[in-house]
Amino acid sequence: MFTLEGKKALITGGTRGIGRAIVIQMAKAGADVAFTFARSKEAADEVTAEVEALGRKALAFQADAVDAARAEEVIGEITDTWGGLDILVNNAGITKDTLIMRMSEQQWDDVINTNLKSVFNYSKACVRPFMKKRAGSIINISSVVGLSGNAGQTNYAASKAGIIGFSKSLAKELASRNIRVNSIAPGYITTEMTGKLSDKVMESINASIPMARPGEVEDIAAGVIFLGSDASRYITGETLRIDGGMAM
Repeated sequence: MFTLEGKKALITGGTRGIGRAIVIQMAKAGADVAFTFARSKEAADEVTAEVEALGRKALAFQADAVDAARAEEVIGEITDTWGGLDILVNNAGITKDTLIMRMSEQQWDDVINTNLKSVFNYSKACVRPFMKKRAGSIINISSVVGLSGNAGQTNYAASKAGIIGFSKSLAKELASRNIRVNSIAPGYITTEMTGKLSDKVMESINASIPMARPGEVEDIAAGVIFLGSDASRYITGETLRIDGGMAM
């Protein structure tokens, strides 16, 4: 296991699925962890308690990822409380899938704003403190759909492809200041939502994956820990696919 001992991390969307796994696994790797959540204070309290039970510090912030001013506030509060931040993980995201002929402008805007604008908001808020200390790692959660596309997901695929382009561009802007920016492209990952799919649908999905099975949320968290650790200190502008070979 790569160590994050002594590091401070922020994860957006940290109470469910991949985000929650990232929070817990980063705490296990030695980091103090802050996270944002949209609605459920109860879920946030559960995650906070789990992090603290691991002997690490936790901070939870209710925040709409689309709100740029709130992003600045969150980063400011973490810096004031902990004296700094080392790792940002932009994970917050939603889906509103439908064919483009049926897709409303609101469905398009909601997904682009939540998935892509939020990455801009939190990355921009982190840049100044990262530049001041001449160190930092930004990790953006994209998707293999951003590489390959998927029918019925033009909004989602556009947002996830945008994250990859954003990450590469920001990596070039910040590399000389020792700030690294990378993205992770998960494939099909088992979550609460996917647990509701029928056996027939699951068979079809598994047939599209060379490893013939979905991934687990911990697989994505492991990639985040690597990219947040000093073991990846010479990696920037990279897109790490964690997909069982799905997008080969």
